[in-house]
Amino acid sequence: MNQKTFPFYRFEGSHREIGRQYGEACADLIRKHRDYALARLEAKVKIPSMQALEEAALRYREYVLKYAPFFDEEIQGISESTGLTLGEAYLLQLRAELYYEFDSNDECTTFAIQTEATADGTPLIGQNADLPNFYSEIGIVAEFVPDDGHTCLMLTPAGQISYIGINKHGLGVFANFLTCDGWRVGFPRYLLSRLALTKETVPEAIALVRSVHRASSRNLILLDKKGNAADLETTPTTDMLIEPVNGLLAHANHYIGQELLAEERLTGTHLDNSKTRYARMRSLLESHHGKLDAQAMQSILRDRGSEPYPLCRMPGDDGTDSITFASVIAEPSKGQLWIAIGPPNQFEYKCYSFS
Repeated sequence: MNQKTFPFYRFEGSHREIGRQYGEACADLIRKHRDYALARLEAKVKIPSMQALEEAALRYREYVLKYAPFFDEEIQGISESTGLTLGEAYLLQLRAELYYEFDSNDECTTFAIQTEATADGTPLIGQNADLPNFYSEIGIVAEFVPDDGHTCLMLTPAGQISYIGINKHGLGVFANFLTCDGWRVGFPRYLLSRLALTKETVPEAIALVRSVHRASSRNLILLDKKGNAADLETTPTTDMLIEPVNGLLAHANHYIGQELLAEERLTGTHLDNSKTRYARMRSLLESHHGKLDAQAMQSILRDRGSEPYPLCRMPGDDGTDSITFASVIAEPSKGQLWIAIGPPNQFEYKCYSFS
């Protein structure tokens, strides 16, 4: 196994200071992220101009300012310390919201495991994160320690202020892409994870996400140190809560809640891919019920038994540029993330924890 790991950074102070520290520490990676994202977008759709793209990204800013102005402070700090315009810094938070109709997505397989299904009583949550393969070059692990106390530990592409992770209160939030109609200007989907991590429990986090004028669809899977677990499927205007069965939750990239099945817009091989990965994850979790821990989950997340649509995705698997760029297993009650660069069948997991 390759021993390479994602770099780790700790940012602390006011949110503006955190943004500046982030930009200073990761400037090259952030600029690389911008360049890769723009090149991929330009390969799919004709961009009128960079100015028009930045203006489109900044339309979402009013909703960030309304619901989480501290996020805007961090984005401003990143802009100031990297030389990116504010529009470019916002663009990194909005990979899918702009021109999403040109790109079908079957990204990520998530899980949550309550105490009753574990080997040692430690609940678990996490995912295989599937994105274009260049994300394995620009991923980082960041500990955000703001003065307001909302400390969290996240895996994120460089330049994004939110992706997936845990907070110091023992709450974990992970996520999947969902495809539906009705996307609009609103609060960006990537920021929902860290917004939820400003709370201590699953019910509090769900209530907060439900209160936001959301821009797009997102699936959030949540677990707290009290053992509460839930999956929240959303559209921009509606949602459905899915409860664990036998202490287990799994999700991929299609709606499974009965009330939202009609919202599904993923089709063809993308839908087949998602359904296959979901079924495989459910099957592996159920077959290891009562034996699940961080080590067992490493084996499951490396699984390729459901080819041509495996949990562990490698270059060329489905004719796209998507791979499992990172694999994450969280023990929120211990404040730990086990993370492997992807594909995880080629890399060792490393344990990251709060300082």
